[in-house]
Amino acid sequence: MAAPAGVDGTSLRSRVRTYPMRRTVFVLAVVGVLVCGGFLAVREAARWAAEHPGPALAVGAVALPLLLALIVVAARGMPRLRELRRAARAGRAEVEAEAEVALAAAAEETAVAPDTAPMAAPWSIEDFLAMDADAFEQAIARLCERDGCRDVQVVGGAGDLGADVLATASDGRRIIIQCKRYSETNKVGSQDVQRFGGTCYTVHEAEIAAVVTTSAFTGPAADYARTCGIRCFDGDRLAAWSKGTGQAPWA
Repeated sequence: MAAPAGVDGTSLRSRVRTYPMRRTVFVLAVVGVLVCGGFLAVREAARWAAEHPGPALAVGAVALPLLLALIVVAARGMPRLRELRRAARAGRAEVEAEAEVALAAAAEETAVAPDTAPMAAPWSIEDFLAMDADAFEQAIARLCERDGCRDVQVVGGAGDLGADVLATASDGRRIIIQCKRYSETNKVGSQDVQRFGGTCYTVHEAEIAAVVTTSAFTGPAADYARTCGIRCFDGDRLAAWSKGTGQAPWA
């Protein structure tokens, strides 16, 4: 949930707290004016009544019933006033609750999500091995972007049919890369390459197909890749590519 446009957490809290304060100051000011005005009016009325007792009795005979009627009306309106006050308090509580929700949402949105590949290239093999599979795919995608590829996508996951990174080389060729973040003692076997070879051209329509790994390839895997035109990038070639001292898979 997003915070209201143009309002940050501080302004929301300040509005909720400032509005009741302004209302209180305004009410106190009005009450002070009424009290002072009433006192002056009563004093002048008493002075006038002392100077004109006859007219004062006549005015009192008319004003007293009116005053009593106003008191009765006010007394009858007190329940309604209490209801209005309760509604006002409920509305203020709702505004405060909405402000708290907005603040929580703003805090969620401004929280920095951990980067799957926070470091900047060049990476060493140790850096690649420290990543998880998703971060490794993101790192390969960044290397593709760094070296001029466009339309780079990370599509690895369930149902990827062997493609982890898709890209278009600067000359327009379609690149399909499978990423294998294996330990140095776990080599990429022929079955891994065969599964990729069965989809990279027919399904993904690759013009350049490559398997990039942090380890190495077995002999049968390298032979099969050579037969199918799949480029094998082992840990040494990957490190050289990352440092800029070696070729990219599509070079």
